[in-house]
Amino acid sequence: MRPYSFYAMLSRMKYIGRWGLMRNSRQENLSEHTLEVAYFAHALAVLEGADPARAVLCALYHDCPEILTGDLPTPVKYFDADIRQSYKRVEAEAARRLLATLPGDLAQALAPSFFEADPLVARIVKAADKLSALVKCVEELKMGNDDFSRAKQAQLEALHALKMPSVERFLQEFLPAYELTLDELNPPRL
Repeated sequence: MRPYSFYAMLSRMKYIGRWGLMRNSRQENLSEHTLEVAYFAHALAVLEGADPARAVLCALYHDCPEILTGDLPTPVKYFDADIRQSYKRVEAEAARRLLATLPGDLAQALAPSFFEADPLVARIVKAADKLSALVKCVEELKMGNDDFSRAKQAQLEALHALKMPSVERFLQEFLPAYELTLDELNPPRL
């Protein structure tokens, strides 16, 4: 029987650092980021009236191709459209290669999470990904790391540009709590 490497490959996400070109007060890995994106995607899907389970599954697998491609050191948005399209093709091929490390029935079941067909779910995951980046910026700034000030502004602009009510609500109702101390976050006793 052939050993399948899919889950062993996914476990490598904890070794892939994010924000490679930025000075970090606290290093964040791809596994941590993915979990946060899944939490945010769940909330946004509920608020948007989309299928939360589908959004969470897509969020869990959204950055898996980076296991094979690595994280781009320069934000893709600075590249021209041809390079961005080329990178999307590279990511799609990496996703196909990862799925090929599963038995056929599991690969078929997981493929929709890698290649989401519903545009709303795809937008939700994109928004959740940007929210996670914004939270990282807020946390770094709170620790006195001004290297993240422009990144924070860029993430806020990108999130507002999505024009999603769920994102605006998240920014108003949940983002301010990231500025609080643990004592201020602690819920009152019943």
